Amino acid sequence: MSNYLKKSFFVNLLLILIIFSLDRISKFYVISQSEKNLSYDLFQSKFLNISLIWNEGIAFGLLSFDEKYSYNLVTMIIFIVILILLIILFNAEKLSRFGFVMIIGGALGNFVDRIFFSAVPDFIDFYFRDFHWFVFNIADIFITLGVICLIYDEVFMENNVKNETKN
Repeated sequence: MSNYLKKSFFVNLLLILIIFSLDRISKFYVISQSEKNLSYDLFQSKFLNISLIWNEGIAFGLLSFDEKYSYNLVTMIIFIVILILLIILFNAEKLSRFGFVMIIGGALGNFVDRIFFSAVPDFIDFYFRDFHWFVFNIADIFITLGVICLIYDEVFMENNVKNETKN
């Protein structure tokens, strides 16, 4: 393995661990405050609530399952997807690599919650008047930012490469 690949691998791993740690710390803080205050509602303002909910589904509470078999199957699929993303990460370049790093870091945080809590703690409730966004967590923010990076890279960076090759 070349020095560049070794350095790149460790930088990517460090970024994944930082994202994972930020997610874990935020979740442990909200869970501990919730237990301490004996309330899931920790903070309320005009646009933002910090309210702990336990998400047993996948992204934004979709596909919530009452049956353990289905829940375990989805959890295994998530694990396989994380492994595939790790493999793709080794071949990704620049912005795509950063996107995959953010997605993997966030996905690992939510995956660990699924294993230890059988649910993912979500707590950021953003709203404006009657419009409420889905309740989410720090891992979800990084996953979303990672997907945005991948889309941006695919749409705009690929067009730049095509335009450069035409000239």
